[in-house]
Amino acid sequence: MRVLYALARPLLFALDPETAHRLTLSLADAAHAAGLSGLYAKHLSSPVRAMGLDFPNPVGLAAGLDKHAEHVASLSALGFGFLELGGVTPQPQPGNPRPRLFRVPEARALINRYGLNSVGIDAFVSNLSRIQRKSIIGVNIGKNKDTPNDRAADDYEACLEKLYPHVDYVTLNVSSPNTQGLRELQNAEALADLIKKVRNKREKLRDKHGRNVALALKIAPDLDDAQIRAIAAVARREQIDGIVATNTTVSRESVMQYPFGKEQGGLSGAPLRERSTRVLKVLSQELQGEIPLIGVGGILCGADAVEKLDAGATLVQIYSGLIYRGPQLISECMKAIRDAKENRSRTD
Repeated sequence: MRVLYALARPLLFALDPETAHRLTLSLADAAHAAGLSGLYAKHLSSPVRAMGLDFPNPVGLAAGLDKHAEHVASLSALGFGFLELGGVTPQPQPGNPRPRLFRVPEARALINRYGLNSVGIDAFVSNLSRIQRKSIIGVNIGKNKDTPNDRAADDYEACLEKLYPHVDYVTLNVSSPNTQGLRELQNAEALADLIKKVRNKREKLRDKHGRNVALALKIAPDLDDAQIRAIAAVARREQIDGIVATNTTVSRESVMQYPFGKEQGGLSGAPLRERSTRVLKVLSQELQGEIPLIGVGGILCGADAVEKLDAGATLVQIYSGLIYRGPQLISECMKAIRDAKENRSRTD
């Protein structure tokens, strides 16, 4: 597996990043159709219960890789414990013009300014409903670009209603840096109002469908400690089921000197690791295990995944690390987490 990706990576990196992204997913689909997914997947069982769900292992796919739910079967076969798809918005929107995805290989980073490009919730659900899913599925949802913040809850509720029969959890994205004004929804008052409305909608849908879909919240890495604690207080009061920490950062401190390092958008990859881990630590100290945390941002090796768990995460997600390391990163993270747990058990 390592050799295969080592051979493919130079060819993929010679292409425009967005073109390479699409080609990689198409190749994954072809490999899965040919029954070759087992060459990549190493299914290490390490069950975790969080948000009322039983995850076969704690390593998940972060939102943004499969934006339109078009590659669920092939991604599931790679050995992830869960997939977070999307983000998706109620109405289709093209996002920002290309180019809108940039590699910063010197820093093992990506910058994206997709702008929540989406096929819209109806096409997204149509794609998802055609798949006989075997993984735990979450979907990242957001508001349309032209929806004012005071009507944002309408968009989140519309997505939740259409997705409800098909998913295990939904993540409220209030932290993308590429939709103007979206991060204002992280302010305590606006956030409390949004969660309350979406949670009320969830209660009605729960009664209608006879099943529960968990609600998670995805926050930014560019918050100070006081802002993080305020979000934790709202999440506790409004009974959110999980918090994803974090989205991409607008900081450019560590990449300004590199080609493409000054491009606008959200920065992910290795430079995000410390920022996202800091947010996890503050959340963990504030919440004391009351709400499960999902650690994402800068995981490029097994030790990085263990670091997130040590900071308070129950689950982790990867995305940029897949671009730089390939599918082997999944099993590497699972093995590192399992080994860390076994080591702790022996020393306790």
